[in-house]
Amino acid sequence: MSRKGLIEECLECLCQKGCAQVWHDISALEKGESLPEVASLSMCERSQLLAELKSVMQVYRYRCTVD
Repeated sequence: MSRKGLIEECLECLCQKGCAQVWHDISALEKGESLPEVASLSMCERSQLLAELKSVMQVYRYRCTVD
């Protein structure tokens, strides 16, 4: 699998956890915390994943909030 494919796979895996959990995961990644789903990604790839997660979640900004 290509590295890009690995990032996409991680993105899909995180998104399957549900909207509220994804917001928590975004927060954790922003703080530099590690998540099991991203353990195989480099720091650069984690940054790319975080940017993609934020982009995807903009669609849900007003429909889903962090509790």
